[in-house]
Amino acid sequence: MILITGASGQLGRQVIDLLLQSLPAEKIVAGVRTPDSVSDLKARGVQVRQMDYTQPESLDRALTGIQQLLLISSSEVGQRATQHHNVIDAAQKAGVTMLAYTSLLHADTSPLGLADEHRQTEAELKTSGLNWVLLRNGWYTENYLAGLPAALEHGTLIGCAGDGRIASATRHDYAAAAVTVLLEGAKHYHKTYELAGDTSYSLAEYADIIHQLTGKNVAYQNLSETDYRNTLISIGLPEHLAELLADSDTGASQGALFDGSQQLSQLTGRPTTSLESALRSALEKI
Repeated sequence: MILITGASGQLGRQVIDLLLQSLPAEKIVAGVRTPDSVSDLKARGVQVRQMDYTQPESLDRALTGIQQLLLISSSEVGQRATQHHNVIDAAQKAGVTMLAYTSLLHADTSPLGLADEHRQTEAELKTSGLNWVLLRNGWYTENYLAGLPAALEHGTLIGCAGDGRIASATRHDYAAAAVTVLLEGAKHYHKTYELAGDTSYSLAEYADIIHQLTGKNVAYQNLSETDYRNTLISIGLPEHLAELLADSDTGASQGALFDGSQQLSQLTGRPTTSLESALRSALEKI
């Protein structure tokens, strides 16, 4: 059986949807803190097991009989290394055959503040005795699409990425890569994949594509990291999220969100979703 952690999240759900195209539902397990949040998956025949990264006893129960595990990294920055340790420990005790982990693009060298906890988890996996696979996911295109309504309203796209190239891909692209690894198994043991979009763009180019698709004048305004952070807070974002986004944009200016190896499309066997295509879909929902 294959267990997907964080199955109520946007990435986890897409992984399960894709797995259901290839496997019987009873071979798929959705691991979630609150089982009621995935009642629709249970109705489709997927097994649902309660598990909480902070409760080791729940992890032991959830991993009983599991051969393959997709550990989707926790969203609780600052607590993730400990939470991931708990899952790895439970996987060792359960005799899990393979653990695939969603890490960060170039985690070993990334300047992003997000990278440190990923490095800790990767290091633990490599000495765990488990058959591990590192899925180093790049930036989600959806991270920038979230600001699309505001950019259209004000005619300005703000950030602090400078001319940095961003090779983002959609959650669906990253989900497809995870599914490939889970279905193919042993051929991916002890491999590290740097996953990013086939093409890249600067935020100025992103603003220009918005203009091309909508006819509305949208220009990119590059701010300092501090000014960008403060602006995000002033419009209502939590301070920790504003700091994360500002740090990530600064990282982008240093090349942290770029990779040109096209390992993602090679892994899935299809091109990654283009920025233009993702934008068109997002505009249809506004």
